[in-house]
Amino acid sequence: MELHGATALVTGTNRGIGHHFAVELLRRGAKVYATARRPELVDVPGAEVLRLDITDQESVEAAAAVATDVDLLVNNAAFTAGGNLVTGDLDAIRLTMDSNYYGTLAMIRAFAPVLARNGGGAILNVLSAVAWTTVDGNTSYAAAKSAQWGLTNGVRVELAGQGTHVAALVPGLIDTETLRDFAANAGVEFPEGTLLDPADLVRLALDGLEAGEIEILDRIGADAKATLTGPPRAFSLEAAAAA
Repeated sequence: MELHGATALVTGTNRGIGHHFAVELLRRGAKVYATARRPELVDVPGAEVLRLDITDQESVEAAAAVATDVDLLVNNAAFTAGGNLVTGDLDAIRLTMDSNYYGTLAMIRAFAPVLARNGGGAILNVLSAVAWTTVDGNTSYAAAKSAQWGLTNGVRVELAGQGTHVAALVPGLIDTETLRDFAANAGVEFPEGTLLDPADLVRLALDGLEAGEIEILDRIGADAKATLTGPPRAFSLEAAAAA
């Protein structure tokens, strides 16, 4: 996909990877709708800011009614702090699944006709390497990302006929405020070199999208994908550092 001259909508642009996606897409010559549940927190000069809660169907439909020129949808927004499946708070677990799976699906269902009218375009879903390796302490997030991987593969088949390219970004440990907050609360220290700069990740993702890739992996994501040929493995910092 040629990004120069494209029109992109990015979810969750108030911070982290979503913010970097919006900035880099603008730098590459795209028009950008930068969205968030709290649009007043979005600071992306040059973008058109929209309020969007991907877990609220009315909010999703309102965004699709405004952003009728979109030919790239970047599904980045997600709740990440679900905790463990057996002992975690059930409401937090449901919210994790609602945002990662049902929220992503709601966005795709709303924007698939928009993309079709605009020539097909592309969808990029932001996943995580824990979709393939799980992670003790946040197994509900890993399960939601596994479900989102299956969703991505499913809609890729369904939307191929309208010419929509569907890709997944599957990264490992990204140096974001969300991850650092989680690590601080859990008392985790990251080995040197395991955290990837989010700006570097976004450049990797958009280069892969322009090249027509369907799964875009950093080194930790690639290592996690390779584990699928053997017995299930939990994510570990030692494995991440060695990848």
